[in-house]
Amino acid sequence: MSPPQNCLIELLPRRDRERLLALCESVPLVLSEVLCEAGAPVRHVFFPTEGFISLVARVDEHPGLEVGMVGREGMVGAPLAVGVATSPMRALVQGEGQAWRIGVAPFRRELARSPALKRQLDRYLYVLMAQLVSSAGCLRFHLIGPRLARWLLMTQDRARQDSFHVTHEFLAYMLGVRRVGVTVAAGELQRQGLITYHRGELSVLDRPGLEASACSCYDADRRVYAQQIGEPPAAA
Repeated sequence: MSPPQNCLIELLPRRDRERLLALCESVPLVLSEVLCEAGAPVRHVFFPTEGFISLVARVDEHPGLEVGMVGREGMVGAPLAVGVATSPMRALVQGEGQAWRIGVAPFRRELARSPALKRQLDRYLYVLMAQLVSSAGCLRFHLIGPRLARWLLMTQDRARQDSFHVTHEFLAYMLGVRRVGVTVAAGELQRQGLITYHRGELSVLDRPGLEASACSCYDADRRVYAQQIGEPPAAA
């Protein structure tokens, strides 16, 4: 297996890529680490190469709801591409890994210097907007089972493995539903032979079957990414 890279960086022209990477440092993504808070100034931009990050929306005193996910296909800190230095969402590490990190000031200078980087991030902003729209519609109109299948596929794509640790409590938190709903939905996927789940350890057994069970939002998100940036990375 080749070492994972960040897709947005890899698609840059060689000179732009090397210049950007010279300004970055490689940092670990630590489970449950908050990379930025909603309404707070953005201090760093992150380009994950491994692991994944949940974009979480908070409304009043309600628990957070995942409205997006970022892995090696994307970045955290995209609002800087349009001159906004405040995050609209919390960015929370949900899968450990590595990322390239760059401070806001050098990132802004490089963004002004590189039309290719600016063009790439403008397209990625559109991808993020489409993901947020998709998440809103998914929450309102799709059942828990298909939504859970979609979340598992998104996670598998970014985790680059068939097995990962996840609890029912966490899934309920991410999907914005009661724990009992997640228990029923996960049990049905397990009865169909699509996954196994025991004491927080989940394994995907039948990826094509899981794709068939997922709501249309999973394919829609991947199509938008392919149209704007290129073929999105799949599970290894």
